[in-house]
Amino acid sequence: MKILWVKAGGLVPPDTGGKIRSYNILRQLAKQHELTFFSFYADHQNDVHPELSRLFHQVILVPLKLPPPRGAGEFFNYAANLFSLEPYNLAKYCRPAVRQKLRALLQTEKFDVILCDFLSTAAAIPWDLTGPKVLFAHNVEAVIWQRHSEVAKNPLWKAVSRLEWKRMQDSERKYLRKADHVIAVSENDRSAFAEYVDPARISVAQTGVDTEFFQPSELASEKEIPNSLVFTGSMDWLPNEDAIFYFVGEILPLIKRQLPDISLCVVGRLPSCRLQDLASHTPELQLTGWVEDVRPFIAQRAVYIVPLRIGGGTRLKIFEAMSMAKPVVSTSIGAEGLPVTNGEHILLADDPATFAETTVRLLGDASRRAQLGQAARRLVEENYSWAKVSESFAQVLENVIRRAG
Repeated sequence: MKILWVKAGGLVPPDTGGKIRSYNILRQLAKQHELTFFSFYADHQNDVHPELSRLFHQVILVPLKLPPPRGAGEFFNYAANLFSLEPYNLAKYCRPAVRQKLRALLQTEKFDVILCDFLSTAAAIPWDLTGPKVLFAHNVEAVIWQRHSEVAKNPLWKAVSRLEWKRMQDSERKYLRKADHVIAVSENDRSAFAEYVDPARISVAQTGVDTEFFQPSELASEKEIPNSLVFTGSMDWLPNEDAIFYFVGEILPLIKRQLPDISLCVVGRLPSCRLQDLASHTPELQLTGWVEDVRPFIAQRAVYIVPLRIGGGTRLKIFEAMSMAKPVVSTSIGAEGLPVTNGEHILLADDPATFAETTVRLLGDASRRAQLGQAARRLVEENYSWAKVSESFAQVLENVIRRAG
C-alpha cells in the first residue's frame, strides 16, 4: 500500500499516549508499505522529526509558530477563536499554510489511502478530493470536554469546557461522517461513534504495548520501596493533572491515616506551576518532570495508580505497567475501553474511600500484588504486542482500499 499519514501535533519524541500508539503502528507499517508522513506541529528547538526520514519513504514537516501552552499567547489565540464554529484544538493546528501544502502534495502525488490521525488533524484534510480517507480516532474527544465541564469547580473553566464540548461534538460528528472509514481504539468508542456513523464503517484497533521493552524487573521485589505508589503520564495533559489533584485532595489523606509513610511518585513531562505548588506543600508527592526512561520508576514502586476522572480512548500507560507485571489500581474511566477483567488483571475503584481501601489492602499483600501482576503480564504478552495490533490495522486499510475500487 501507498499510505499518506497526516498528523497534527508531531510524532517524536513518543512521550504521550497518542504519539506512542501512532509511532509504533507507523513503524510496523513502514516495514511492508510505502509510507509518507505529513505532520504539522509547534516549532521547537532540537526538533528530531527530520530523523524520521530513516524510517519512512517520505517525510513532510510543517513547523508552526505557536505560543507556549497555557500562556498569555495561547489565551489570546483562544479568545480570537471564541466565535468560531471550530474547537480551538482544531483551529490552532489546521492553519491555511498547512491546508495549502497538503493539497499541493495531493495534486502532484497519488496515494492508495489517506490516514487522518486524531480529530485535531481533520480540519486540514481536503475531504473533497477523491480517494479513500480513514479517520483514526484515539478518543471520543467530545466526551473528554464533557467530563471536564462536569468536574470543573472554577466557573470560567466550566464555561470554557462546556463551549469546547459543544463545538467538539459538532466537529466530531462532521468529520466522522466525512471519512470513508473510522478506526476507534476500543469497543466503547466504537459504540459511541455508531450513534451517528454506520457501524459497518467503524473498526477497532486495540491498544498495544512494546512487551520486549516493558518487561518485569527480576530484581523489582528487592528494590521496591515499601508503601510506594507511581503514576506516569504527560502532566501537560489536563486529565492527568486533574487525576493527581483528585488523588492528593481526596484519596491520599484516607491512605495516610493507615499508612503514614505512603509516597507517590508522578513521572511525566511539564508539570504545571499549580502542580509544582501542590508538591511543595505535599511531602508525600514527588514530581520527576520529563525522564528518559519510565521503567525504573515503575519497577521501584509497589503499586501503579490511575485515578483518572476525565479521559477518552484507552490508556497505554496501564498496558505498560501491566507489561512490567505491576499491580494496577484504577478508576473505571482510567481503564475504560481496555480488555481487562476487574479482580483478575486490575483492581477498579470509583470513589475515594474504595480507592484508598483497595490501595491499602494491596500494599499490605505482596502475594496478591504478584498474582495480579503476573496475570496482567500474560494478558498483554499473548495478545497485545504492537506487531499484532499493526497487522490488524493494515488489514483494515487494505479492506478500505479494496472497497473503494
